[in-house]
Amino acid sequence: MNGENGRGDSQVSCGTKGSGRSSEDSHKHKDKHKEKEHRHKDHKKDKERDKIKHSNSEQKEHSEKKHRDKEKLKHSDGSSDKHREKHKDKEKRKEDRNQTSHSDKHKKEKENGYVREKSPAAIKSEPEDDNSFYPSPKHNKTSKRECDDEEFEYKPKKVKVEHDKKAKKRKHEYEEDEEDEDVKHKKKTKDKKSSEGKKAKKEEEEKWKWWEEERSTDGSKWRFLEHKGPVFAPSYEPMPDKVKFYYDGKPMKLSAPAEEVATFFAKMLDHEYTTKDIFRKNFFKDWRREMTSEEKSKITDLNKCDFGEMNEYFKAQSEARKQMSKEEKQKIKEENERLLQEYGFCIMDNHKERIGNFRIEPPGLFRGRGDHPKMGMLKRRIRPEDIIINCSKDSKHPKPPPGTKWKEIRHDNKVTWLASWTENIQGSIKYIMLNPSSRIKGEKDWQKYETARRLKKCVDRIRAQYREDWKSKEMRIRQRAVALYFIDKLALRAGNEKEEGETADTVGCCSLRVEHIKLYPKLDDQEYVVEFDFLGKDSIRYYNKIPVEKRVFKNLQLFLENKQSEDDLFDRLNTSILNKHLQELMDGLTAKVFRTYNASITLQQQLKELSCSDDNIPAKILSYNRANRAVAILCNHQRAPPKTFEKSMQNLQTKIDEKQNQLSAARKQLKAAKADHKASHDEKSKKAVELKRKAVQRIEEQLMKLQVQATDREENKQIALGTSKLNYLDPRISVAWCKKWGVPIEKIYNKTQREKFAWAIDMAEKDYEF
Repeated sequence: MNGENGRGDSQVSCGTKGSGRSSEDSHKHKDKHKEKEHRHKDHKKDKERDKIKHSNSEQKEHSEKKHRDKEKLKHSDGSSDKHREKHKDKEKRKEDRNQTSHSDKHKKEKENGYVREKSPAAIKSEPEDDNSFYPSPKHNKTSKRECDDEEFEYKPKKVKVEHDKKAKKRKHEYEEDEEDEDVKHKKKTKDKKSSEGKKAKKEEEEKWKWWEEERSTDGSKWRFLEHKGPVFAPSYEPMPDKVKFYYDGKPMKLSAPAEEVATFFAKMLDHEYTTKDIFRKNFFKDWRREMTSEEKSKITDLNKCDFGEMNEYFKAQSEARKQMSKEEKQKIKEENERLLQEYGFCIMDNHKERIGNFRIEPPGLFRGRGDHPKMGMLKRRIRPEDIIINCSKDSKHPKPPPGTKWKEIRHDNKVTWLASWTENIQGSIKYIMLNPSSRIKGEKDWQKYETARRLKKCVDRIRAQYREDWKSKEMRIRQRAVALYFIDKLALRAGNEKEEGETADTVGCCSLRVEHIKLYPKLDDQEYVVEFDFLGKDSIRYYNKIPVEKRVFKNLQLFLENKQSEDDLFDRLNTSILNKHLQELMDGLTAKVFRTYNASITLQQQLKELSCSDDNIPAKILSYNRANRAVAILCNHQRAPPKTFEKSMQNLQTKIDEKQNQLSAARKQLKAAKADHKASHDEKSKKAVELKRKAVQRIEEQLMKLQVQATDREENKQIALGTSKLNYLDPRISVAWCKKWGVPIEKIYNKTQREKFAWAIDMAEKDYEF
C-alpha cells in the first residue's frame, strides 16, 4: 500500500501554505527523509541530535519552515490559543525535537492516508479505452476502486503504525494535535468522497447526445451492433393431477399440447370474448388441431366442455401471487433485473442502448381490435428456428438455446431491428427493436417533425393546387384533390388497402365507401354538410358532421352517382397513388405528414391563445391539456372512460366540498377579526386580520387547484391525450412552452417520456417555433 500511497502524491503532500517547490526539490526532500529515518532507527538520541545540528543548513531551515507552516495549519480552526495555553511549558522541548520528529511525523501521516488522494495529473493520465463497448461498467469499476482507496483513507485508526520508544514517550504531547487533524482530515476526505461519488454517478448517467453528432449519409443505421438475442417464453408446465377438465360431465385427461391450448381458453372464461360466436368457433377449430386422434373423436362440441376447475386454479394462482412475501417478490424482481441486464441492452456504435421488447410473446389466443374476424385463433409458440437475427459480422453473435438453431443470421445495417419472425395469425412480421429513448428511435422522431416543419413552408402552395384540382376534367384528379382536402382539414388517416376478411372492417380516407358518408345541402342552419360515420384504426368510431366548400360538396355528389352502399367513394384512388403524387409536391411528403403537421400547428396555436402569465402552475397545466385535447379531438383519439372514473370523481368532489367548508369557516373568522380590529385599532388585532386573510387566500388556492383538477378529469373522460402527445406533437413545442411559462417539464412529460424526448429538451429554447 505504501508504494501506491506515494504515487502521484507530491502535489498534495506539499500543498500546505508556503510550499511552492518544484517536483525535483520534492523528490530530493523525500530522499533525505528516508535517509534520516534510517539513521533514526540505527542511532541513539544524543548522536542523532548531534548529526542533525551539523547537517546542511539549507535542509534545516527548510524543515523548520515547513514545521512552522504545519503548526499554523493545525491550529487554524481557532483552537490554537487554547492549545498553546495548555502546553506553554512544553514549547521549548517541542522545538528541540522538531528535527527528529519531522521524519516520523511525515511517515505516519502518509501511512494514515493524509496524502493518499490522487493528484489531478495522475487521474488525467489514466488511459481511456475508446474501444470499450460498455462505458458504464468501466466507470463503475473505476468508481469502486477509488471508493475502496478512500475507505482506507478516512479510517486511519485501523492502520497499524510502528512507533519507537521515543515516539511512544512523545505520544501524550501530540495526542490532541493529531486528533484535531484526524477529525479535520476525516471530514475533508468524506466530503471529497461524497462529491466524487456524485460526479461519477452523474457521468455514468450522462445521456449520449447523438443529436450533436453528424448523421450517416450512406443510408446505414449503424456501424456495429451486438446483442444477446431474445428471451423466449417459458415452456409449458402441465396442470396438477387434482385439477380436472370435464367433457360432457366426465373427467378427461388431455395430452400436453391439447391441455396447454385449453388453459388459454380457461384463463379467459370470465371475459366477454369467450361468449362471442366467432371467438369460440375459431378457438375450437385451432384447438382440435392440437388434439390426438382419440381426443378429436371424443371432443366434438365446445358447449360440452367444462373448464371450471382450470379457471379456479388460475384464479387461486393469481391470488397467491398477490399474497407473496416481500422476499419472494424481491427474488422475482431480482431475476427480472438479471434478465434485463443480460438481454435488455445492446451495443450500438460503442454505446450501450436499451432494447424495447426483448421478450418473445408467449402463445395464447388472438383477440384483435373490435369484431376482428380472426379472434380466438391460436397464436403459436415462437421458437429459435422461427427467428432471424440481425447483428454485426464482427460482433459476438447471440447463441440460441441448447439443441436449437436460428432460422438465419443477417448483417444488414440498413435496418434498425435486432430480430424478426413471422406470426401465424395474419402473416405479419414482428420485430425486436430498440427502446424509444434510443438514438435510432430519436432520430426517426426528429426527422418526422422536421419533415412536418418543411410542409409548413409549402402547405399554402399545396392547398392552392388541390383547390384548383377540384375543377379538373379528369375524375381521378378530382378524387385525389377531395381526398387530400379531407386528410388536410380533418386529419384523417389515408387508409391502406387490405384483403377482404383478413382484418376488421376499418377504413381510412382513401378506402371510404358510399355507406360511410351522407350529404346534406342544408342542416342546422349550415350549408353543404357532410356526415362521416365509419370505423377507423383499432375499430374506433369516427363520427363527424362538418360543413365543406360548395365545390367539394358538388364533387362528392358526383362521386356517389350510380353507386351502391358497399362501393368505394374514391374508386379511382388508393394510398399508393396519393403518396406518389405527394412525393412530387415535396420530398418525403406522405399523407401521414399532414396529420403530424396539423396536430403540431394546432397545439402551438392553442397554447398561444390559452396561456396566461397570471395563471398559477395548475391553471397553466389545464391550459396545456386543453390545447392537447383540441389536437386529440382533431385526430379522433378517443377512449372508453376508465372503470374507476366515477369513484375517483366522487372522491375528488368530497375533497372539494370539504375545502369549501374550510373556506367558509375561514371567511367568517376573517370577518370577525376585521370587526375586532375596527373596534380596538391596536397592533395585535391588525396582525390577526393579516393572518386570517392569508389563511383565506391559501384555502382559495387549494380549492381552485382541486376544481381545476376536476375540470381536467371530466374533460379528458373520453379523450386519450397520450397518443397525440407522444406520436403527433413536436415535443420541442411543449419544451419551449414549459421554459417560457415557468412550468416544470416533469409536469408535462414523465421520466420515460423525458428519456424519449431528451433530444428535444436539450435542443429547444423558449422562443422555439414549429
